[in-house]
Amino acid sequence: MDIKEIQNLIKFVAKSGASEVKLEMDDIKITIRTGSENETTIVQQVPMHAAPVMQQQIPAQQAAAPAQEAAAPTAASEDSKYITIKSPIIGTFYRKPSPDKPVFVEVGTDIKEGDVLCVIEAMKLFNEIESEISGKIVKVLVDDASPVEFDQPLFLVDPS
Repeated sequence: MDIKEIQNLIKFVAKSGASEVKLEMDDIKITIRTGSENETTIVQQVPMHAAPVMQQQIPAQQAAAPAQEAAAPTAASEDSKYITIKSPIIGTFYRKPSPDKPVFVEVGTDIKEGDVLCVIEAMKLFNEIESEISGKIVKVLVDDASPVEFDQPLFLVDPS
């Protein structure tokens, strides 16, 4: 198990809200504990003939930071000319008004202010999300029937 896999495991545990996760494989034992201070502890034990015991403490946000920093500059430069439409509420994102209907918008669809882009279900209520700008849909950032958070990017729009 390499450091990238361990970092991904730390991110997963931090997002899941679990307080402790133990993973045991043939020659590795990993325990990840998250506390109230957002601190994650990794204890990795390898048999004595292979390598010494490694113990490390990493704040959860620092563990996630290197991967995000590497991807951010290229994505930001490409997407800087686009406007991001974000979720106004927490709920489940749907691209269609119902399963048997077509999607509201596709990549390449020209939209104008007031057009319905998607619906977000929150507490059994389906809220239509309308565009506040005119332009062309460049990218759909969320999969259909996925949970979304408040202020999570949903679409990229080219306003030109």
